[in-house]
Amino acid sequence: MYELSYKDEIEALKDEPGFEAKGDSLYMQHEDDEARLEWAFYRPSGSHPDQVSDKNAMVSIMAFNHSRLGAYERFTRLHPDVIANDALRVKVRNRSRMLFRAMIDDDFNELVKVLTFAPVFLELACDQMINGRIWNDTFADVIAATRFLEMVEDRMNDKLAEGIQRRLQPVHKFNYEEAKEYLEHLSSQAQNLHAFIKIFYVKSYSVWLESTVLHPLQRIMLLKQINYLKEKCDV
Repeated sequence: MYELSYKDEIEALKDEPGFEAKGDSLYMQHEDDEARLEWAFYRPSGSHPDQVSDKNAMVSIMAFNHSRLGAYERFTRLHPDVIANDALRVKVRNRSRMLFRAMIDDDFNELVKVLTFAPVFLELACDQMINGRIWNDTFADVIAATRFLEMVEDRMNDKLAEGIQRRLQPVHKFNYEEAKEYLEHLSSQAQNLHAFIKIFYVKSYSVWLESTVLHPLQRIMLLKQINYLKEKCDV
């Protein structure tokens, strides 16, 4: 357990011009692990990327928790012992949970990159998929969602399925042009999409079609696309 031996020394620099630059020059490469750890905590603009990559796992943990890097860069810089060791991984759990919550609330591309690099976090990702709140109107990229579905096939249950569906682009508020455009996008990617996604959209579009007044030719055109998607998933 560190005793913050450098705290007074660091705080004495706070009121000096160029505090962060001075701190970097004094502590970033300091031979004492404790000095590097404390600077990762006190550095005013958040830890430096190189601190997340520190040779000492505890310094890396401190820097990871105080970093402002994006999720993928942060995880790929994290000390490998932290990713491999359950006891160390607990020390980044709260920050990791926040990062996964943000990635799941985005388009899934960074989420898939992080899980490909560190699949040990898959359980945490599933937890956030189920329990994390939706904060914005960004929906999952269907190819990235397919990659995620492939990763969790042996973990799939009703709650996880519902969590994934909540993050797929809804169609119920689409007008005709929007519905047509998105359905064309899905059809063009049909060979590459997970059956879960194709089934979801066949059902969603079928409901939308039943509740929407369209010109007969428009209805025929959409039905053709829906049936094509249906054929590709054997619904």
